[in-house]
Amino acid sequence: MLVEPVFNNYSHFTMFIAGNTERSVLHLDMDTFFVSVERLRNSSLTGKPVIIGGMSDRGVVSSCSYEARKYGVSSAMPMKMARSLCPDAIIIRGDMEAYSNYSHMVTDIIAERSPLYEKASIDEHYIDLTGMDRFYGCYKWSHELRQRIIKETGLPISIGLSVNKTVSKIAAGEAKPNGEKEVAVERVHPFLDPLSISKIPMVGQKTYHTLRSMGIVTIYTLRNIPAEMLETLMGRNGMEIWKRANGIDSTPVMSYSEQKSISTEHTFDKDTTDMVRLNQLLSGMVEKIAYDLRKQEKLTSCITVKIRYSNFDTHTLQKRIPYTSFDHVLSGVAKELFGRLYQRRMLIRLIGVRFSHLVRGVQQLDMFDDTPEKVNLYLAMDNIRNRFGRDAVRRAVGVMTASEREEKAIRQLENVINEQKMMEERLKKYMMYGH
Repeated sequence: MLVEPVFNNYSHFTMFIAGNTERSVLHLDMDTFFVSVERLRNSSLTGKPVIIGGMSDRGVVSSCSYEARKYGVSSAMPMKMARSLCPDAIIIRGDMEAYSNYSHMVTDIIAERSPLYEKASIDEHYIDLTGMDRFYGCYKWSHELRQRIIKETGLPISIGLSVNKTVSKIAAGEAKPNGEKEVAVERVHPFLDPLSISKIPMVGQKTYHTLRSMGIVTIYTLRNIPAEMLETLMGRNGMEIWKRANGIDSTPVMSYSEQKSISTEHTFDKDTTDMVRLNQLLSGMVEKIAYDLRKQEKLTSCITVKIRYSNFDTHTLQKRIPYTSFDHVLSGVAKELFGRLYQRRMLIRLIGVRFSHLVRGVQQLDMFDDTPEKVNLYLAMDNIRNRFGRDAVRRAVGVMTASEREEKAIRQLENVINEQKMMEERLKKYMMYGH
């Protein structure tokens, strides 16, 4: 029996209509991506419990196979616990460069055929297929694309096709492993209703426990709760969760080619060849925008360094790298590029750095390292920045010297004086005109 949606008022009904009509959104999700790549490289791992992460007990699980999950192993779990739950598991440190290469391979296949696609993370993509039914058929096209990815990469992939991002993502999750699922608009509620609230993308562990304590277990129960009640309880997130439980999501598929980069530039008041100062400044610039990356929960796989000589000749050099948001990694690459770029030994007028090829994701990838202290250090530094500002804590290498701070203060003072003089000149002209 078709379960009709429950709406608290007319505006909620109109939101449903606006969010679901005439849209076809495909979600592609690589199954146990890291594990699948390792199995391509070593076929003997197939069918065995595999865990990717730090090798020591101090490490954490980055990814695990379905065979390991049967024992209760999950991502972000301490490696010591994972070993005790599944003692026969094969543990692999992980190779981020290999995972990045396969991720780019999948993206290239999608980009070749897709009218509009978004790379949501290293192993997830969305494609907007709205209107394609008139010419070909969204599901048939999606099936053929999935088959092509499997054939050309050898990687398993699951897809979900539905009216928006939320429903298609949940559908892809239900299609796993290595399956396909289509949810038509009239089937959205019957599909969602019996599922656990944990299936909703916005529902994290904290929200899940909060809702469970209220006796809310299924999406059906959640969507029948008055939206105002959830909004009062959880603020704006409460309303968003309610909308998603009702299958409402108007979030557009953001073109990957139009993804904004993150960049910064510095123009010197006096052209310079001071290599110590240039490298210090470059490190400080990288540190600042790497923090912006982490704050936006994004990773970059391409870094570009730019220099402008005193004669205004401008040169850039870029390098593809494994996905990261750690400034100690990015800073090393930036310095390498600068060293290769600065060949003419002329005075430099401007220096800049840019991160591009951005995807959504947090820095879980250094979980391969047996040094959680490094991750904890970043968390502590970012917490201080979040509370007191971006410049509240910095590495010593990126900090200005006393003379540089003095020079900056003088420049700021000069700017204030110049602005004051300009205002006085304007005032004089105005008074003369008034007379």
